[in-house]
Amino acid sequence: MSKKYELKNLTSGKTSEHKAISGTIGPDVIDISNLTKEQGAFTFDPGFMATASTESKITFIDGDAGVLLYRGYPVEQLAEKSNFLEVATLLINGTLPTKPEIEAFTDSITRHTMVNEQLLGFFRGFHHDAHPMAMVSAVVASMAAFYHDTMHIGDPRHREIFAHRIIAKLPTIAAAAYKHTLGQPFIYPRNDLRYCSNMMNMFFAVPCEPYGIDPVAAEALDLLFILHADHEQNASTSTVRLAGSTGTNPYAAISAGVSALWGPAHGGANEAVLDMLDSIGSVANIDKFLSRVKDKNDNVRLMGFGHRVYKNFDPRAKIIRDMCYKVLQKMGKSNNPLFELSLRLEEIALKDDYFVSRKLYPNVDFYSGIIYSALGIPRSMFTVMFAIARTAGWVAHWQEMVSDPNMKIGRPRQLYTGPIKRDYQPIEKR
Repeated sequence: MSKKYELKNLTSGKTSEHKAISGTIGPDVIDISNLTKEQGAFTFDPGFMATASTESKITFIDGDAGVLLYRGYPVEQLAEKSNFLEVATLLINGTLPTKPEIEAFTDSITRHTMVNEQLLGFFRGFHHDAHPMAMVSAVVASMAAFYHDTMHIGDPRHREIFAHRIIAKLPTIAAAAYKHTLGQPFIYPRNDLRYCSNMMNMFFAVPCEPYGIDPVAAEALDLLFILHADHEQNASTSTVRLAGSTGTNPYAAISAGVSALWGPAHGGANEAVLDMLDSIGSVANIDKFLSRVKDKNDNVRLMGFGHRVYKNFDPRAKIIRDMCYKVLQKMGKSNNPLFELSLRLEEIALKDDYFVSRKLYPNVDFYSGIIYSALGIPRSMFTVMFAIARTAGWVAHWQEMVSDPNMKIGRPRQLYTGPIKRDYQPIEKR
């Protein structure tokens, strides 16, 4: 028997009945679609802390238990046994691909990595110190001007072409943005390299000498991309859905997601971790720094610990921690003061009752920033790397939404607290 909830207006005494909708796992949701009609009221939920904005079959998070599932598969299993492109197909299509399917997908991605030369020329119009996220967001939106013949959102084949193009080309666009900031020539993609190796070559190779790709570095990037591929209805994913609900072209929707991710409260957390480590300076200052963190009258925050969703531990952090150590050891960075400081801070915080009692454990951002830095990726590119990974999830959510015959344009309501109706006054009477 389905659950039902009765809401009562304590002023008028009027009641309305609302059914509960159960998912396969997770909390029920209360259907309030008839609330305004029956009660003449809206709900008020700033930040959407208790509001389900959509129905989805893609990703499930249990923050209390520290669970993250992609299409039902634990992220731990995927991180151990899969790779990023296989995870991308899983998110988009709903099932793990067969061998012929993953081979076809990988081949398609490989052969879509080139970008139109005129599009590549856009980068020359940006100032040399433009933020890479500004360039990536603008260029992704501009892709609509080059591929307008395959952007009919109602055509499944057009949606598939878009999905392959954006996942394939974003690393090329990101690398071009990075090279532009350095004043170096663009490096074209190579079809003989795997996804992450190809990206590293475009980032770090130069025309005058060969570049050797470190397999540990490529492995670390692939793992980071898996762990960042999707995270349910976060701010950037919700932005992609909201923009896409208008029927806009998919490149515009993804560009909106890139812009949302740029916010320091969302995609900039790993960069903030390294900024924090810089401010601490040395291992000798850790105790003083943690004392300031504990002081409620001080504005100092411990970055990279705790998570808005995960109230116990971030399952991704457990996975990436071992890779962080592996990268530091392999890349010869173990004696770097910054990395020594980060590992010592982690050790102290994990034993401190103040942080343990508040379940402030290291999250994925704490380790990802350290790994990116060890690989030679500058902090200005950290959020771009996040965008490359999250594009798989954005595409999956956009596909799920636009293929739904009941799709509606997003239209949140508000609590208005401005002036009531008033009459215009001539300027001499104001």
